[in-house]
Amino acid sequence: MADITLRVNGSEKKVSISPETPLLWVLRDTLELTGTKFGCGAGLCGACTVHVDGNAIRSCSTPVSQVAGKNVTTIEGLPASEGLPADQLHILQAAWIAEEVPQCGYCQAGQIMSAAALLKKTPHPTDDQITQAMNGNLCRCGTYERIRKAIHRAADAADKDVKKVAQNLSAGELAGGGAQ
Repeated sequence: MADITLRVNGSEKKVSISPETPLLWVLRDTLELTGTKFGCGAGLCGACTVHVDGNAIRSCSTPVSQVAGKNVTTIEGLPASEGLPADQLHILQAAWIAEEVPQCGYCQAGQIMSAAALLKKTPHPTDDQITQAMNGNLCRCGTYERIRKAIHRAADAADKDVKKVAQNLSAGELAGGGAQ
């Protein structure tokens, strides 16, 4: 056991845990942030994607010791990472709703986190750039075309429908509806 300090969604958290424990289990079991999902346990499906210092990583295959002292953002903290109130949706979450992306919803947190990292680096991505960035995220329901449309919609900040959805829905409605 070791004492490890993380900065998760803007708050400093100290955990006493084995340094080799995957970040995913620290987030879900210790910190009770269940928006990040377990998919494959090998970093291949993307369901567990979070941001560490702004970069998308697979939390199921990243030991917590590797992120000590770094900024970790989960799906629960994504709106606040953009300076939005906690009860407001991130523009990608609103675009996901507007494009009716989710079916089972299990992969959606990881998909959105990967898309957010893409849009930070490439504000107006091409289809090829979206495909490349999202390539490691699997969707069992096959909603890839809707995911692509939602990313384009979010990239178009002038889209009034997305802004309206983001302003009118609470983050709890999106986060509360998915599988745990």
